[in-house]
Amino acid sequence: MAKTDLEIAQECTLHPIREVAQAAGINEDDLEYYGTYKAKLSLDLLKRKQDQPDGKLILVTAINPTKAGEGKSTTTVGLGDGLNRIGKKAMIALREPSLGPVFGLKGGAAGGGYAQVVPMEDLNLHFTGDMHAITTANNLISACLDNHIHQGNELDIDSNHITWKRCLDMNDRTLRDITIGQGAKANGVERKDGFHITVASEVMAVLCLAHSLADLKERLGNMLVAYNRKQEPIYVKDLKIEGALAMVLKDAIKPNLVQTLEHNPVVVHGGPFANIAHGCNSVMATKTCLKLADYVVTEAGFGADLGAEKFLDIKCRFANLKPNAVVIVATIRALKQHGGVAFEQLTQENVAAMLEGCANLAKHIETIQAFHLPYVVAINEFASDTAAEVAALQAWCQEHGHPMSLSQVWAKGGEGAIDLAEKVVSLCEQPNSYQPLYDVHASIEDKIKTIAKICYGAKDVVFSDAAMTQIHTYEALGWDHMPICMAKTPTSLSDQDKLYGAPKDFTITVRELRPSLGAGFIVALTGNVLTMPGLPKHPAALDMDIDENERIKGLF
Repeated sequence: MAKTDLEIAQECTLHPIREVAQAAGINEDDLEYYGTYKAKLSLDLLKRKQDQPDGKLILVTAINPTKAGEGKSTTTVGLGDGLNRIGKKAMIALREPSLGPVFGLKGGAAGGGYAQVVPMEDLNLHFTGDMHAITTANNLISACLDNHIHQGNELDIDSNHITWKRCLDMNDRTLRDITIGQGAKANGVERKDGFHITVASEVMAVLCLAHSLADLKERLGNMLVAYNRKQEPIYVKDLKIEGALAMVLKDAIKPNLVQTLEHNPVVVHGGPFANIAHGCNSVMATKTCLKLADYVVTEAGFGADLGAEKFLDIKCRFANLKPNAVVIVATIRALKQHGGVAFEQLTQENVAAMLEGCANLAKHIETIQAFHLPYVVAINEFASDTAAEVAALQAWCQEHGHPMSLSQVWAKGGEGAIDLAEKVVSLCEQPNSYQPLYDVHASIEDKIKTIAKICYGAKDVVFSDAAMTQIHTYEALGWDHMPICMAKTPTSLSDQDKLYGAPKDFTITVRELRPSLGAGFIVALTGNVLTMPGLPKHPAALDMDIDENERIKGLF
């Protein structure tokens, strides 16, 4: 019987994080220890290294996944290990897992098999407390906002026009829409409210896009929380709490250092959802890695339609980053789903369906080509893949001129990525003319249509009456010259969950817009995407346990 990811991780003899840091060129003075095997990096480290030349930046993205995920993090970790195996100084930059998916269905973000980040239990649970700090900062805003209204409402806030919501790092559908302040007058003003999951909070996006503690505080102050009775915007800075929020986040802003199973350095920091938020690890983490390593492997959430687009249109634009190569992860099982096979039958051989599903892969390749970046397709091998399916997919890539590599990192770790690593190094030597898809000064509608048509293959975009009213409001307030952060289902190129493959002649419906002024983008909510997920019928939490010796089981 195959070992679980947790069993593989528990068998690893970890190196003290001091040794991992030393090998990466990080001084002990720059480490703030959280036990023996994880540490935070000081903010001074990046300041001291800012004049160092940057290493090569490699983005790992994917096709539209099945509900179980397609091993994008696994490929990222394995590729980092593979680069080190061929003698390159490489680091990995990842997002932090959210407890919602950990206890729900999809799982964590530590990779899998023999391409994992450890300590796996710590990473997928409380880690260094960053998620809790972000949750606390978010809810401090809510508490101060409601207290301000209760204590006389000097800002004349319209309690029916409050945009800020509370958050919790858990999948809890019952909190999507709630009523607060019920009962006695001392309980505050009664009003409708709701919760986002923490990784969809703007505080998370702000932390991940901030360049420094001072920048973080300024961005926090610029976050919109409500409108007054004259319909004028009210910001966090109007509540005069941006300093308190930055204080709560003073440790959370520092990147976290851990290691792979092969003891290579990994910086794990920030975790915005990619189907809702911008889906990338922090700017500070990525920039720190670029100053320390010759090659940096990072990922963006979900497929190229969501994660890669936001990485390339939002994060790289804000952080002045220029990627050198892109890895597009595809699995045979996901391609079969895009070819019409039901999820329960994906382990059965079906070459015809897989080739039909390659239309989805082709669309994601088109998206990366639109950014003028070199790429390689990484076929993430699963035990259920048959020789006929692998051969057919390799032939499809060759026939269409797409460079590819069979990635066997789940079973072999870095050894299974040597071919991929060599191809990535070659790609990094190619000059590229990367540029974002759109000019931020274009209209909100035009920016959204550009994304929908180029990245999704949509025929057009339909805006609800509410969305059009919001667009006019944002234009009047001067908020229209910002990037767009699309919120969409990750399982389809469209905004319909089960419209697989590469659909044609479909429209994207934008039902609502939300200004994330601290982060610096406008969120466009499409279809029925939710900012507070729910648990499945059989959540992963039911299979987890810990014994009297503190040994965990059932965590993947």
